[in-house]
Amino acid sequence: MLFYSGYFDDENTDQHFFFWFFESRFEPRTDPVVLWLNGGPGCSSLTGLLMELGPCSVEGNKTKSNPYSWNSFANVFFLDQPQNVGFSHGSKTVRSSAEAAKDTWIFLQLFFSEFKHLAKLPFHIAGESYAGHYIPAIASEVLNLNTADSLSAKTVPINLESIMIGNGWTDALRQFPTYPEFARENSLLDEDAIQSMERSIPRCESLVESCYRNPKNTFACLPAGIYCNRAVHQPYMNTGMNPYDIRRSCEGGGLCYDVLDEIAAWANREEVRAELGVDVEVKEYKSCSEDVNRRFFLDGDFARPLVNEIPRILSSGVRVLIYAGDKDWICQWIGNKAWTLQLEWFGKTDYINAEDDTWFSWMTLKEAGEVRSAGNLTFLRVFDAGHMVPYDQPENSLDFMLKWIRGVSLSLTEPFW
Repeated sequence: MLFYSGYFDDENTDQHFFFWFFESRFEPRTDPVVLWLNGGPGCSSLTGLLMELGPCSVEGNKTKSNPYSWNSFANVFFLDQPQNVGFSHGSKTVRSSAEAAKDTWIFLQLFFSEFKHLAKLPFHIAGESYAGHYIPAIASEVLNLNTADSLSAKTVPINLESIMIGNGWTDALRQFPTYPEFARENSLLDEDAIQSMERSIPRCESLVESCYRNPKNTFACLPAGIYCNRAVHQPYMNTGMNPYDIRRSCEGGGLCYDVLDEIAAWANREEVRAELGVDVEVKEYKSCSEDVNRRFFLDGDFARPLVNEIPRILSSGVRVLIYAGDKDWICQWIGNKAWTLQLEWFGKTDYINAEDDTWFSWMTLKEAGEVRSAGNLTFLRVFDAGHMVPYDQPENSLDFMLKWIRGVSLSLTEPFW
């Protein structure tokens, strides 16, 4: 297995994109290509690599092999974006998912121009959390520029086959109202707190609707982010429990996991930086950038309707998988399923009338979740997983990823080999 790490530089905009690419352990010449993005906004995709689905994970000051890495059956690369996240750096200031998508298109052109043998393979964009904003924006940008009449002869068409969004933040209007139900169903808050949350929902919906009508207007979107986060999320945050896994208390650094502190310490070792080819301009690796997060939030991006890109993505023939661990709070599964059921797209009627089938994992030989599918849209509830599904359910996450990229139904109970 070969791997490459370092930068692609866009000198026109002074952007330096850090990536880490791993060839497939199975058949790198023909296996699909997967781009993985963590969310935040402002969090490094090395979290996904070194904590979740990469070929190795960090334990203390060492690494160990991950037998359930997604590069078992795919060529996978991890990108730190937007600028000044993780090891990426530059003078440009990115404030929105739309801006980040334009930059990711630039990176993809640089990447596939260098790795020409990968450009014709099926390409999938995967990620979690705020990637529920990033990925629809990036997919839309790819679809727009793949077909633009003004493309130069040097442009590399992107062979986009699917997107995969895990515990994503995609549709604030449909996701926010489901938190009281999720809190009550899981006995997370007392009834007074839940009823207080319920009373806040109409105001929250009204503010989000204003943003949806004027998505480019920061002053129409920022109030929704401020009010809804305080009214809906703060009661749970006050409990001291982990917002990414309702079964755990908060521990460690900003994301409530000790392992992220270990990853940061490992990534900041001089010998590691030298091996990865990290530029000297990056003084310190941090798992998440508060500055980038603040810029996105203050621009109103949090409440913007990136869900509106999904119908066009589906109509283009790109397959869409929305998966969600059912022990997550911050982007809980009930809200993710709700927006897929309310989505206006050509297959809506068939999707609503479809049944929830059992997802049986061939990796563990156990029932691992529930799946609903119609046309090229699929929703997958992952049992006993928090926000970071590959971390909590490594074997089962590899199961659904392999089936998905091979075009195998997730409700199929017998192996296809």
